[in-house]
Amino acid sequence: MGIARYVGGRLLFLVPQIIGIILVGFLLIKAVPGDPATLMLGPMATPESIAKLRGELGLDKPIPVQFFIYIDKLVHGDFGTSWQTTQPVLEDLKIRFPATLELVTYGLLTALLIGIPLGIVSAMRQRGFLGRLGDFYGLVAGALPDFWLALILIYVFYSLLSWVPSPIGRIDVMLVPPATITGFYTIDSLLEGDWTAFWSSVQHLILPVLTLGLINAGPILKMTQSTMERMLQADFCQYERLCGLPEELVMRHALRNSFPSVITIVSVLYGFLIGGAVLVEIVFSWGGAGQYAVQGVLNSDFNPVLGFVIFSALFSLVVYLIVDLIYLAIDPRIRH
Repeated sequence: MGIARYVGGRLLFLVPQIIGIILVGFLLIKAVPGDPATLMLGPMATPESIAKLRGELGLDKPIPVQFFIYIDKLVHGDFGTSWQTTQPVLEDLKIRFPATLELVTYGLLTALLIGIPLGIVSAMRQRGFLGRLGDFYGLVAGALPDFWLALILIYVFYSLLSWVPSPIGRIDVMLVPPATITGFYTIDSLLEGDWTAFWSSVQHLILPVLTLGLINAGPILKMTQSTMERMLQADFCQYERLCGLPEELVMRHALRNSFPSVITIVSVLYGFLIGGAVLVEIVFSWGGAGQYAVQGVLNSDFNPVLGFVIFSALFSLVVYLIVDLIYLAIDPRIRH
């Protein structure tokens, strides 16, 4: 019952948070220069036709009126239509958001597999080779642009070695994508038993996932290392050593007390990468939601941008709620 009340209390704040995010996003988008009606009709359009289209789109109304019209449409499940794709934004995002989510999820898992073990070892061997290696890697990973690393990986593993397929899309162009169940090609192809599509989707994931994993392992490594070092110097670890407990058990307790900080940085990275991976999506022609939103900004196609903001906000809020529940599970002090 305590957990149910806690979750219920958090859910009460979701609606005002979403409305606030939509309002800020709406105002920022309206501040972007460019007239959608002009772009939709082209340079040869007459002022009369532009004015007529602006009226049909509601762009001639005051900003507050436009906002309430948009909110009313959202309540009825209408995210608007993209004039670039001529498709409803909701349908576009149902296809593109899982593509981004698949890339980001596997990239973050790769970052965890690199960052946490290296951070633990670096904390245990602060003055040794591994400790210095962890410091150097954390510094380099934080300074490298992700799109530059993506281009280097493409040059080495595709152009020189030919170990991976061409960095275009999520699957080979000659293959039919699996039927959409989860939106993850790797999972959907397994559910269908299509091993050819599965292997192709895995191969196309290697370089973009490796790019995100190598870059984002840096902050995870630094957070794990700094938190572990602090915990190993804490009173409870010193007391356990004085009591003669094995060092392995001391390390295990220190690691468990480090988890809240590590989970926090992971949740922040997860939400950030939904939009932060857009350059990687562009380099690999991934066709994800971030790339879709950027094209909307460049072409004054505002409905896709707002739709992406709403989807990203909902996803981030759900992730933070899950993180809070994980805190409840690993830290008994929060329950009281």
